[in-house]
Amino acid sequence: MIASFILSRTLVPTMAAYLLRAQVEAHKHGGAPSGFFGRFQKGFEHRFNLFRDGYRDLLTKAVERRGLFILCFMGFPLISIILVPALGRDFFPGIKSDEIDMHFRAPMGLRIEEASKIAALVDVAIRQILPGHVTNVIDNCGLPTSGINQAYSASGTIGPQDCDLTISLNDPASPVDDYRTTLRKQLPKMFPGTTFTFLPGDITAKILNFGLPAPIDVQISGRNLAANMTYAQGLIPELNKIPGIADVTIQQTLAQPTLMISAHRAFALGAGLTEADIANNTLSTLSGSGQTAPTYWLNRETGVSYLVNLQTPQTQLTSMNDLEAIPIDKGDGDPSGTDAQLLGGLSDIAQLGRPLVVSHRDIIPVIDIYANNQGRDLGAVSKAVDDALARMKGSIPHSATVHVRGQGVTMRDAYMQLLSGLLLSVVLVYLVIVVNFQSWLDPFIIITALPGALTGVIWALFLTDTTLSVPALTGAIMSVGTATANSILVVSFARDELASHGDAVMAAVMAGFTRLRPVLMTALAMIIGMLPMSLSNSQNAPLGRAVIGGLLVATFATLMFVPCVFALLHKSRPIEGEAA
Repeated sequence: MIASFILSRTLVPTMAAYLLRAQVEAHKHGGAPSGFFGRFQKGFEHRFNLFRDGYRDLLTKAVERRGLFILCFMGFPLISIILVPALGRDFFPGIKSDEIDMHFRAPMGLRIEEASKIAALVDVAIRQILPGHVTNVIDNCGLPTSGINQAYSASGTIGPQDCDLTISLNDPASPVDDYRTTLRKQLPKMFPGTTFTFLPGDITAKILNFGLPAPIDVQISGRNLAANMTYAQGLIPELNKIPGIADVTIQQTLAQPTLMISAHRAFALGAGLTEADIANNTLSTLSGSGQTAPTYWLNRETGVSYLVNLQTPQTQLTSMNDLEAIPIDKGDGDPSGTDAQLLGGLSDIAQLGRPLVVSHRDIIPVIDIYANNQGRDLGAVSKAVDDALARMKGSIPHSATVHVRGQGVTMRDAYMQLLSGLLLSVVLVYLVIVVNFQSWLDPFIIITALPGALTGVIWALFLTDTTLSVPALTGAIMSVGTATANSILVVSFARDELASHGDAVMAAVMAGFTRLRPVLMTALAMIIGMLPMSLSNSQNAPLGRAVIGGLLVATFATLMFVPCVFALLHKSRPIEGEAA
């Protein structure tokens, strides 16, 4: 805008002086335009003049009945406010793409080789549910080999029973929202006991989720993990009642099947053993000697070292009896000739559940409940989640706190900042015009076109079934700026006309009639420029639709409503500081 302002007052007049010289000479001599473009220009000018004459007649009638016209026009924005709740609110709109990211969690305690078998069956089921649309499915089961990979991913994987699936589609503009809905309905029926959730697919959604696997994160913080988990499990049915919510799951688990070996120190000491001896022998048997005494063999020919790991074959450890029969000795070669002891005689083995992952925030352990939205805007679902938490407030465990985090909270903050910026921009524009016009009344007349711009934005989003979002609000700010500029053109000319003859009605009509061309040119340039964006499959499409809708109504307001307001407020008196 700064560059265009400078060029409009330097380069444009200079180029006009050079390029329009021939037209000026032809106009002086009365020559008619020649050639195709000349004839086209002549025909266009003739039709435009007819249109402008018709506009002047319509504007004259509106100004004569300006009170009634203003009331009717103002009723339109007031009625349009009713549509705002129906628009819905999203942070950024979803787009069609050629990829679906899905996560499934098999029953707890399942080994990774069994989870991979389920993944293979899920692959087949996906191709059956979406016939002809799936080109490839990539499965990634179990924990990553590096903790860094887990920390920088948006996956919900916590153990060997979890798998991430990347589903590639054959169409770059596939309706992934519809496909997700279909998969949510069919897959749980085909695989009972396995939960399916959908991860953010496009890079924008992954960034906006800040690494979380879902846009809504209900976080329960507190020291008592068992009580917090009980509360979370009671909250799940309440959240599932919310229309439009999906993939409600608890990230953590306290029920991973575990065998806890508790050594009897008295028995061990009586046999000349320690608890460390029990642990080392058990680890060597179950996980290999590399866990307790890493040993390497060097191949001198190649210079490569190899880890030598001794481990009991899994086929020999298939029952509790096999586990209890693990031999325990001091590992010193038994110079005293003492018999080895059995694990079952030196310890108690109990079956219990344990956490697979323990999450913290500010040192405090937390339980996360993740949720998605489906077929409903994120703002409405987030509001319903807050209401459900308010109803369950009395069940929160002692010393625990519940917070809602994620994209929904960030969206509310962004909306507040954008709406505050929009209001501040209107105020600042008004004050700048006051300084330039040396009047408080005329800047008010100029900004009366802004409700029309916002009304156009509302209707454009409503008719195109587009939710409110950050791009849409950005488009609203852009349309407000263009509408203000066009209103300045009309009111500035009307001020000059009023100063010359003192008739506000005539000044308003002449201002609209004379400024019709530049106002239409400015609005059409922005509308045509935004048309490809509004039709695109991108997250900036709401911006283009908001600008187009806002300028369509704002242009009508500038050419019809603003002149009527000018004539009504000025009546027949001169402008401030001027003689009539």
